[in-house]
Amino acid sequence: MTAPTEPTEAVTTSSTTAEPGRARRRDDPTRAGPRPVDTVDGTWVVRFDRVERWLHWANATLVLTLIATGSLMYVGALSGIFGRAQVETVHLYAGLALPFPFAAALAGRWNRGLRRDARRLGRFLTDDWRWLRKRIRRQGNLRIGKFNGGQKLNAVLVAGTLPVMLATGAMLQWHDRLSDSWRTGATFVHDWGYVGLGLLVLGHILKALADPVSMQAMRRGTVPRRWALEEHPRWHDELPVSEPTEAGAPAEGGAAAATPYDDPRSDQP
Repeated sequence: MTAPTEPTEAVTTSSTTAEPGRARRRDDPTRAGPRPVDTVDGTWVVRFDRVERWLHWANATLVLTLIATGSLMYVGALSGIFGRAQVETVHLYAGLALPFPFAAALAGRWNRGLRRDARRLGRFLTDDWRWLRKRIRRQGNLRIGKFNGGQKLNAVLVAGTLPVMLATGAMLQWHDRLSDSWRTGATFVHDWGYVGLGLLVLGHILKALADPVSMQAMRRGTVPRRWALEEHPRWHDELPVSEPTEAGAPAEGGAAAATPYDDPRSDQP
């Protein structure tokens, strides 16, 4: 006598009904998933991959923790409420943890998108300087790359400030063998670095809140291709062609095309 098959059928039905939901999540074009940076998926473009977004939010959490605990230590009444020793401990370990997200993001083969975007952020093109000088920046006569001049300037300043803050913080924490002049100098640099970093982070947050598409890019990884064309036309022209062009029609972008980050002579459009 054979065993009944109803339980097996029930399990099979349950697994098949769960598949469409997982498939929808995998095929959602507004989510970057494991796709590489600058991939075109219909009307969507992958602006940031998972590694870049993970690094951004991990670094943001640590920096905001450092600013919050640093502010508490400056205001004696507040640090007394939370316990100054506990606040100092959180501040110390958040600072020491700063290098680890960067090290993890750069350690493996998954760092291609991060390295490519780091090169973009570190190079100012002619139109980036024009962007910084113009009051009205959306007139359509600037060929902005993947990042505008403000984003590049913010990234460079933050990247330069964090190592200085880490070094001066370490000097203040382990100061026994340092002279008074070194401790005084480290305190001065660390205090003003805190002010500068706080202003940079505040400006970054305000600009991000005013641009919902950019916020979506950092949360989900993708942006509409139309937005890339309107806001970052130079980057749009670097993107691969998602659909075959008609005979005789010029290709729109292309992975084989030289980018303005490969050759200094391509600075001008």
